[in-house]
Amino acid sequence: MSDILELKGALKVLGETQEFSGGFRKRELVITTEGDYPQDVKLEVVKDKCELLDRLSLGQTIKVGFNVRGNEYNGKYYVNLQAWKIEAVGSAPQQQADAGDEIPF
Repeated sequence: MSDILELKGALKVLGETQEFSGGFRKRELVITTEGDYPQDVKLEVVKDKCELLDRLSLGQTIKVGFNVRGNEYNGKYYVNLQAWKIEAVGSAPQQQADAGDEIPF
């Protein structure tokens, strides 16, 4: 597959890193795509790519480059979207400060 697959949307879910035997690690994320019919799409990162998610914030708009991975296990077929490139498109969403948090000048 030579096509470059990308999704752009807001980060909705940021999963914890899961560790498996043999040192294998994976982490899942869900982004909500833009457009007339937004979709929640789950992707995963593996191994050293797990650290790419540490710098992201929920609600942040990101662009994700990914590969489609398929496998068969016990007669059932599975598809994973494996992210390999993640870019922040804008800055992280700003949180509103409470009125009591303002510094008087």
